[in-house]
Amino acid sequence: MKVIGRVDSVWRYPVKSMRGERLNEAFAGFAGIYGDRVYAFHSAGAASGFPFLTGREQQQMLLYQPAFRHSDSMCLPPNLAEAEALVPGVSSLYAGPTETVIDVLTPAGERLSIDDLALIRRISEGLDRRHTLTLIRSDRSMTDCRPISLFGTWTARQLTDEIGVEIGERRFRANIYLDFDSRRGFSEDELVGRSLKIGRKAALSILERDPRCKMITLDPDTSQQNPDVMRYLARNHDGKAGVYAAVLVEGAIHPGDEVALLN
Repeated sequence: MKVIGRVDSVWRYPVKSMRGERLNEAFAGFAGIYGDRVYAFHSAGAASGFPFLTGREQQQMLLYQPAFRHSDSMCLPPNLAEAEALVPGVSSLYAGPTETVIDVLTPAGERLSIDDLALIRRISEGLDRRHTLTLIRSDRSMTDCRPISLFGTWTARQLTDEIGVEIGERRFRANIYLDFDSRRGFSEDELVGRSLKIGRKAALSILERDPRCKMITLDPDTSQQNPDVMRYLARNHDGKAGVYAAVLVEGAIHPGDEVALLN
């Protein structure tokens, strides 16, 4: 195996379109990063193929910070060690609704339970009436297309140089940020169709480049929009940045883990 870089950081987004949280340890399962996008807000006014409210319609969602109430038990599946000790390695159990309860810190400083109707009222402020919201929970990560997204830190640096404004990688809302030894932007594009081993056990198949939307125009710290980011990406990089992946072998991932080519 050829080592091509290391994990820079690992992120998950407990509530779809709200702020993410940086992790010291994460479990990459077949359904995605453990605890990632397990909650979302269904909108009656959204298209049936994508029935969620996101920052595209309500930019302020990016300023809401969710956190698992039982954070210590939501890093890894509860029986991971025991399951992996069985030959050839048994799929672990995921936490249930009780363990996955989330509290959300609003931009105004309120801390509300994820199922508090006051939270829906806050998120609904300023929306068109057609966006009647309902909270939904899923054991499977409610990602847009594929279970896991990856993004090269050097891609953000290249875009910063090209566009002429600071483009932090966080606006791309990836699960795994990679620091490639090549030190080139868009190095992740070269991995499409190949497989990676990350850390001691996890293996991922890189499926396709990530087509981008309005979300990358929103500053993750202010929610302010800069349309030039999407315009530039569309003109110069086919509107794509980062890659999607599926998990071949489940396993824990940590910042600093080696990333190696399997094929």
